[in-house]
Amino acid sequence: MAKALMLQGTGSGVGKSLLCAGLCRLLARRGVRVAPFKAQNMALNSGVTRSGEEMGRAQVLQAQAAGLEPDVRMNPILLKPQGQGRSQLVRLGKAIGNYTYRDYYQLAEENFKIVRKVYDDLSRDFELLILEGAGSPAEINLQQTDLSNMRMAHHANARVLLVGDIDHGGVFAWLKGTYDLIQEEYRPLLYGCLINKFRGDYTLLEPGIRLFEEQVPLPVLGTIPYDSFQLDEEDSQQIRSTPCEDASLRIHVVHLPQLSNFTDFAPLQRQPDISLEYVEKPPNGRLPDVLILPGSKNTLSDLQILRERGWENWIRQHLGSFLLAGICGGFQMLGGWITDPEGIEGTIDGAPGLGVLPLRTEMVATKILQRAEYKGQEILKGLKVSGYEIHSGRSQLQRAKWMDLLEPPGLCVWDEKQKILGTYLHGIFDIGEVANRLLQLTGKQIKPIPDHAQENLRELDRLADLIERYCNLSRILDGLC
Repeated sequence: MAKALMLQGTGSGVGKSLLCAGLCRLLARRGVRVAPFKAQNMALNSGVTRSGEEMGRAQVLQAQAAGLEPDVRMNPILLKPQGQGRSQLVRLGKAIGNYTYRDYYQLAEENFKIVRKVYDDLSRDFELLILEGAGSPAEINLQQTDLSNMRMAHHANARVLLVGDIDHGGVFAWLKGTYDLIQEEYRPLLYGCLINKFRGDYTLLEPGIRLFEEQVPLPVLGTIPYDSFQLDEEDSQQIRSTPCEDASLRIHVVHLPQLSNFTDFAPLQRQPDISLEYVEKPPNGRLPDVLILPGSKNTLSDLQILRERGWENWIRQHLGSFLLAGICGGFQMLGGWITDPEGIEGTIDGAPGLGVLPLRTEMVATKILQRAEYKGQEILKGLKVSGYEIHSGRSQLQRAKWMDLLEPPGLCVWDEKQKILGTYLHGIFDIGEVANRLLQLTGKQIKPIPDHAQENLRELDRLADLIERYCNLSRILDGLC
């Protein structure tokens, strides 16, 4: 059985996911057989394993950091919010239903039994597992049903580090308050603290650390400087625009309430000559070069919001003036009609789409989950295009007036007359040459886009170097590997 090191946080967004990824990268470079694990994740960004199972995007990145293929055992429970207090439950890579929060918590013990079994199975294959907690272990109203924090640490006999974000202020209060609210029976598992996102002069922080360690029996084992890493984010709170006034190419992504898989745009946001902005309403002035309707966890609900915000009329008015792209749910919205008779995604049973592509979509219970490599055609001829599909919709072409850019037909299409690109493929911009050729459809000249995976590895190495420099690893890892 593998030994276990776990990062838990004083709250969401303190940097647990990236620090776990950095530790996986650091340990893999040292030759340790290491893997990530998160019992339960809640996110609209997800990935697909080679065997067609859905898992959290953070654990996909962490697996890549460890030099591994993503494995659904690394994230056995995934919750995908659908709005109106409901979430889709993905268990062991497969969607099993939609639940209100109250109904979901009735499944807590059943899910925890599955989580423990999966963890034990994964731990037999590795020397060390890096566990990530969820939110905070100090949520006292949830502690009895919590799958991801101290109960999981207890099962794994994990060495637990508390992570606090000093950039938001009050880090010592957060750390002490978290320690105080963790059940006494679990406190022996706590090993130390990490202060993340520090800016300024460390000598000014040192007195605070000494005073903190006098009041809380946990040493501070690392103070990690604030840095910006261009790595795939998972939480919707991390969605950010990267505007640039003098950019060669201007991209607008319509920011819808149930937007999913915004990691599709990470390769574009790395480019210094591309301005990418998330926009809620149609622009009044200058048109973008590219307008993207992204994926959605509740396509019909987001389509309704799209209309209410005036996008339908605006798109029709300016159709052909820019490249209009739809990805997954956004692709479905471009069609003539969307139906959801079984309420797979929500409470709306059907609505007309924007009607700019001859497409009709029906939501069905069996979700398509597929990760593969496809053969490029037309402008993508000669390229191998990799990506993944995650969708409940089945779309039918009503009349062919487009080019198929990939085999099989209907997966990625181009309407040259209207300048519309539609695809079910997530990650389509991850291969640099594919992104370059697709963006050439705008007629704009931009610098070549590199492969996203290689850029990720460079950033992960930089993150691992930062952890190695600013954390007391000899103490953190003592006896673990």
